[in-house]
Amino acid sequence: MRKHIRIAGFSAPAGRALGRERRTVVLAELAAITGLAVCTIVVATVVSVGIARASVVDGVVGHEGSLFAIALGLGILFIAIGGISILPPGRRRHRH
Repeated sequence: MRKHIRIAGFSAPAGRALGRERRTVVLAELAAITGLAVCTIVVATVVSVGIARASVVDGVVGHEGSLFAIALGLGILFIAIGGISILPPGRRRHRH
């Protein structure tokens, strides 16, 4: 019978440190990050082209410019918060 795997992902099992597998893990993480970045760029391009072809912005801005500005500001705020949240936390040195 197989043992239950408690942690899924790129990390080593709890009872064993990474040895030679460290390079493989780094390459797997790099490939995953690169794939996500490329997919995000493709999706942003497709959505932008779809909006441009539908001329949605002209109809919204022409009638309710202030509402569009608020929505745009909130979107930029959410993007900024998401960007800040992925930054690594500051490291404090503990005195012993």
